[in-house]
Amino acid sequence: KQAEKAVHQKKEQSKTKCRKARRRHINLVAEFNRRQRKNIWLETHIWHAKRFHMVKKWGYCLGDSPTEKSYRACYRAMTKHCLLQDLSYYCCLELTGKENELLKQLARICSIDTGLTFEEACCLSGRFEGSLNLYRADRYPEDMLGPVTFIWKPRDGSENRQLWIWMHPALKQDMLRELKAVFQCSEPEEVYIPEPITTSIQEEKQMDVVLSLGKKRKKEDKEGEKAVPVKKIIGDGTRDPFQSYSWISQTTGIVISDRTMEILRYRLIGPLSHSVLTETLKAASLQTV
Repeated sequence: KQAEKAVHQKKEQSKTKCRKARRRHINLVAEFNRRQRKNIWLETHIWHAKRFHMVKKWGYCLGDSPTEKSYRACYRAMTKHCLLQDLSYYCCLELTGKENELLKQLARICSIDTGLTFEEACCLSGRFEGSLNLYRADRYPEDMLGPVTFIWKPRDGSENRQLWIWMHPALKQDMLRELKAVFQCSEPEEVYIPEPITTSIQEEKQMDVVLSLGKKRKKEDKEGEKAVPVKKIIGDGTRDPFQSYSWISQTTGIVISDRTMEILRYRLIGPLSHSVLTETLKAASLQTV
């Protein structure tokens, strides 16, 4: 009877893997990809998740308040040292086209009465970042859309310029619709099908295979056990991954591209911010052919 009982217990034992197996890199990365399907993680998510209370807002998982009393430390860093903030959840729209056409249409959604505009000389050269309030086309001072920051790519000798506009994710859809209407941009012919969606589904079908009852689950794929999944970001928190991310105007040639989560953004606050950047970033040597 005891022998039969032992055999019966072996058959009904839990299939849950040990902690060492669960913490393997191949399992962790696959789990990270699965958990950020609904709410996108920033690249600093793991660091914040260990030290902050996380909240789900605007399609992202963000750090809200610290778990420890670090307010004095943050204030000390802001006043005497350097404090870094991850603002990568801010949305970035890229406008590409002729400078005259860009300035002509952008003048309709802002006003010189509020301060700087896109035509400011210091900002137009690409040396400084500007900030202003956007309105619906030809509706100033009514129908305000919200505040944005922008920066021009420095001139390279051609007519075409690049402009990056940064905005809060809660304002992105309204501003994107207004920019598409002002520049008369329509979606391109090709349909954007993101690769991470298809690969993640294939990974689940190929890797999670139950061989037989009572045996451990094994993860397999085409490349064998040595294959390691790559951490993938599926779209962003403000856009459906199956939607297009680029629009072009057939009349003016202006192209509007959604660069959210493609260009990271960090904010450094404090008197030693420039020193930190100087020690961190090293200028590359110019090679002339």
